Amino acid sequence: MLQRLNLIVTTVMFLHLCIPLAMAENKKPEQLDKFPPSPLEITTPDPLIRGGLDKQPLTREEMQKLEISLDELNQQAVVTLQGGDKEKAFEIWNRELRLRRFLGLLAEVEALSRIGAIAWNENQRQEVKYITQRLQVIEKQILTQKSTDLELWRSLGDGYQKMRVPKLAVGVYQQILTLVRQQNDTNAELETLKTIGEIHLSWFDYSPAASTYQELLNLAQIKNDKLDEVAYLQQLVYIYEKAKQHQQGINVLNNLVSLYTDENNLTQVPSLKIAIASNYQSLSQENPNLLQAAFNNYQEAYTIAWQLQQYVTASEALQKLITLYRSQNQIDEALQTSQILLETEKLATNVYGLMQAYDQIGELYLERQDNSKALTAFQKGLELAQQLKHEEIYFTQKIDTLSKAKF
Repeated sequence: MLQRLNLIVTTVMFLHLCIPLAMAENKKPEQLDKFPPSPLEITTPDPLIRGGLDKQPLTREEMQKLEISLDELNQQAVVTLQGGDKEKAFEIWNRELRLRRFLGLLAEVEALSRIGAIAWNENQRQEVKYITQRLQVIEKQILTQKSTDLELWRSLGDGYQKMRVPKLAVGVYQQILTLVRQQNDTNAELETLKTIGEIHLSWFDYSPAASTYQELLNLAQIKNDKLDEVAYLQQLVYIYEKAKQHQQGINVLNNLVSLYTDENNLTQVPSLKIAIASNYQSLSQENPNLLQAAFNNYQEAYTIAWQLQQYVTASEALQKLITLYRSQNQIDEALQTSQILLETEKLATNVYGLMQAYDQIGELYLERQDNSKALTAFQKGLELAQQLKHEEIYFTQKIDTLSKAKF
């Protein structure tokens, strides 16, 4: 009896060990590590689609009925998602997407884009992956077919943007760019280039963004469209500033200055000159010879702003100039410029700026070890601080320290 029991136990253990092995042997090696197929690729027959499509495609009437049914599925999925059942909602949407194929590529791509945006917002990464893969399959298909359907291409580009895959989106818009250029559609070319530029900028991809806006600038110059030319130059200024490409920034800023000067519109010039000077100042860290160009541009900015009675901008240029003098240990020049700053702040009726100017003058006299004049500057600063009810303790402490010191 005991021997028989042992035999049964041994047999059962043998079968448990052998059955999984046999199942593994029946599977092909590549199937063992294969992930489940995309729900968008399921080919199970659906009750909304009749059979025999290989012999007789859907009629227009059948397609209209199908579209109505799919819109109902979409609404059902929306309600389900609002009810909190994400998994069920995307099951419904995936069914809708499978069936949208029967309405043509454009209808499918538009649905993929719509549902993909929802998937992204709901952090459904796997769904985003499935939809992106399907968009790529469609792209390969229309590339093979050499499709010139701009509406389809644009919808595909929009889909990639909503899936946050900028490289794929830019690739599609480059295809669109080629098509519209072949058709000599200048307006469409401009819009497409703008879209490409915006995509690069939104992903902080500054180098290709600069190339794109340079193309737009060239087109504006060919058309002699000054308004667009200024807009694209301003965009390039922004790009080069973000990319810290100072020399390119200087070149573009100088182009803007020339443009405004030619138009006899100097309003923007002082601010542009300050930006040019700032770029030269950054470059001077590696090439000290460029420091003089920074000084010159700050001075030009102040002079033009003063002439235009832009006293706030003039003060900004003077303040940057003083800081630059101090960095070069040119204290006398900094003090002379500070006196001009005082007059400018008075004209700008900027009491706070005036208070800061006196503080700065006091510090400069301290650097020259001229405590008497430093004390006078801080006392004037205190008077303004008391008017503003701001920084009173700071100036009082400065004055007390100097008063106790021996001049």
